[in-house]
Amino acid sequence: MSGIVAGTPAYAVGCVGGVDSDFNGDGVRDTAIADPLATVSGQEKAGAVQVVLGGGKGVTTLSQDTANVSDSAEAGDQFGFSLAVYDANLDGCSDIAVGIPYEDIGTVPDAGLVHLVYGSPAGIGQGAPSLGFRQGADGNMGNTAEAEDWVGYSVAGGVSPTGVPFLVIGTPGEDSSGLTDMGFATYASGVIPSVTTFHQDSPGVWEDAEAYDRFGASVSATDRHFVVGAPGESTGTVSFAGAVQAFRPSVNADGIPQPLFGMGQSRTAGPDDAAQADDRYGSALAMASYRPPGAATPTDSLLAVGVPGEDLGTTVDAGAVHLYDIKADGTLAVLKWIDQNQEGVEGEAEAGDFFGQQLAAVNTTTSAVGTAATMRLAVGVPGEEASGDAPEAGGVQVFPMVGEPGASDAWLEPGSGIPSGPSARTYAGISLGSSPSLLYVGVPYGPAAGRAVHGFSWNVTSGGAPAQTWKPGEGGIPAGGVSFGAAVR
Repeated sequence: MSGIVAGTPAYAVGCVGGVDSDFNGDGVRDTAIADPLATVSGQEKAGAVQVVLGGGKGVTTLSQDTANVSDSAEAGDQFGFSLAVYDANLDGCSDIAVGIPYEDIGTVPDAGLVHLVYGSPAGIGQGAPSLGFRQGADGNMGNTAEAEDWVGYSVAGGVSPTGVPFLVIGTPGEDSSGLTDMGFATYASGVIPSVTTFHQDSPGVWEDAEAYDRFGASVSATDRHFVVGAPGESTGTVSFAGAVQAFRPSVNADGIPQPLFGMGQSRTAGPDDAAQADDRYGSALAMASYRPPGAATPTDSLLAVGVPGEDLGTTVDAGAVHLYDIKADGTLAVLKWIDQNQEGVEGEAEAGDFFGQQLAAVNTTTSAVGTAATMRLAVGVPGEEASGDAPEAGGVQVFPMVGEPGASDAWLEPGSGIPSGPSARTYAGISLGSSPSLLYVGVPYGPAAGRAVHGFSWNVTSGGAPAQTWKPGEGGIPAGGVSFGAAVR
């Protein structure tokens, strides 16, 4: 397959390598913060991404009006709706894939586009021109650009164990074979990317494609595995029950990533195996590399699957999360189920909490066997009510991925941990991100003065203060953010 580069990379001069999200290659982690509703060059909701360089080296604004980023900012594009960071050209400087699902392609509205913007010692977007991924006769993804395909609704990237960089792109609005919104995903691998598209009718992929499955609405990856969510998947007559398909990041004889297995309620053994209408299993996904006891290196991937529409008894849309271990041999172990009614879990499940609407996972110490202290999971609860005066203020719960909820859990909400608020419809927990040292909690909505990204220690206690905060108008970040923090990497 063309475009594959394996083995140890030769880092570019000035790119140290070995640090994730290091766009200028100086060995210090940077932070990419999306504002997809930002006005750019007078174009409302064109979108922008603020890249804050570590070590106080300044802020770079990326948009479609940035030099070396092709196309131009247009109203409603929402540049930065999704983000993925990985070393796409193996030069030691991190690169960023920016999803723009509402980009018009020619006269086709909301067909979608992904820009891969390269890092360099001079900074992000200062080296090679960006690479675009889009459909159409002159695109590199094949298929035909159609209205509301939403290419780039989700993105995830990494570098496989054999040294091959890869990017997964979700296109949940793709129509095919007369099926509306069946959904596609695209796999781009190699320094000069080879691109292939796959879906639920591809060989070996679990289940059959159906209308409104929205395969590709969510994606997540480690170096060893990746998963694609289809939250609209029906189970018999149960609509929008949801499903997830796991893959290896390697292309098989059928020309697609190697499928492993599928998962879903009523299909996979677990503590709750009953699928219900509008559960939307797979709406959110998060993965972290895991070194199990007895292994010399990380061999597994721990996977969290959000089920934000889960009803708990008569409590509608309370939400839940499933945890799994994808093992080195490609098999699956069910670990646990988490909801707010469980013993040891802070709070109480309420209607419309949407527990599991967003997730973030991390292994803080990949050199050691994973423990409750190092394998951490954050669960967004954007519908949580702080009080009658603050509906949908939201919150975030932090759990161990190994072991049971309990002593090392934490609860963060506006006014307790999250500095601003509580205020109505802040939806805290709607945006989460992770690094080995920090849990990022984006607060893109609610009162303008409270919009920010807060970085918390992964072992923060309930109500604990953030270790670092990024806000529009501070630290070189441009003022006037509209949805600052809607995605963070």
